[in-house]
Amino acid sequence: MDTQVVHISPRSNRERKASFESNKLAKRLRRQVGQAIADFDMIRDGDQVMACLSGGKDSYALLDILLHLRSRAPVHFDIIAVNLDQKQPGFPEHVLPEYLTRLGVPFHIENQDTYSIVKRVIPEGKTMCSLCSRLRRGVLYRVAQELGATKIALGHHRDDILETFFLNMFYGGKLKAMPPKLVSDDGRNVVIRPLAYCEEKDLEAYAELRQFPIIPCTLCGSQATLKRKEVKALLQDWERRYPGRIDTMLTSIQNIKPSHLLDRTLFDFHAVRATGVPVADGDTAFDSGS
Repeated sequence: MDTQVVHISPRSNRERKASFESNKLAKRLRRQVGQAIADFDMIRDGDQVMACLSGGKDSYALLDILLHLRSRAPVHFDIIAVNLDQKQPGFPEHVLPEYLTRLGVPFHIENQDTYSIVKRVIPEGKTMCSLCSRLRRGVLYRVAQELGATKIALGHHRDDILETFFLNMFYGGKLKAMPPKLVSDDGRNVVIRPLAYCEEKDLEAYAELRQFPIIPCTLCGSQATLKRKEVKALLQDWERRYPGRIDTMLTSIQNIKPSHLLDRTLFDFHAVRATGVPVADGDTAFDSGS
C-alpha cells in the first residue's frame, strides 16, 4: 500500500504561525480593554461614547477594539468618533473621514486652528505639548456636550500612565498619574481610558497588523528634548534590564498604602498610637522587596 507524504512548505508554517500570533495579540488587547472597562466601570448601558481619534496608532486601536467589544458586550452603548483638525500644515484631512466612512462609523470632524495659537504663544524650541493639550481638551469637552456624549474615551495606554506618574514625581513633586476614569476639569464630562492595561508595543504591533492609516503629529512629535521622551527611555531601559518591571510598577499604583507615605491629607498621623493590638500594615509593609 502506497503512503502519501504531504509536504508542508516553510512559508505555510510561517503564515500559520503569524496568523496564530496575530489572533493572540488581538485577543489579549480585547481582554485587557474589557477588563479595564469592568474594573473601573467605564461604560454603562445606554452610554454614548465619544472616541477621540487623532490619527495615531493608539486612538485607532481604541476605536477598533471598542467597536469589536460593542458587538459582544452585555450592555448597549453607541460610539461616535471625533477628530479635532488643528489645522497643522500638511495635515491630510481626507484620511480620517475616508477611513471612518469605510467602517460605517458615525463621526464628527471639529475644525479649530489651535496650531496657530500654540505656534504664536510658545517660543521656538520650547515644549508645545502642555498648551496644545489644554486647548485640545477644552475643544473636545465642548464637542462632547454638543454631541450628547456621556463618556469621552481617550487612547492613553499603560506606558503613558506610568510615564506621567514619573514625570509628576520627577518634575512636579506629586504622586499623580493618568487615572483610568475621571470627571473633566469643567465638571461636565466623564473621561475614560480603556487602554489603561495595554502595552504600547502591543498597540504598535496591532496597528501594523490592522494597517491603520497613521497620521504623524507634525506639531510636537519631532521635539527630541521632551521630558516625556526622557522618561520613556528610562522606563524602556529598566524593562530591558529587568523584564517585568513595568508590570510591577502598574501594580504598585493600584496598591497604595497612605499610612506609609508622607501625605498628611490622606492619613491622620496625629492619630497614630500604640494600642497593643497588631496592625496588618505595620512594619511588615517594609518587608516585601527589601
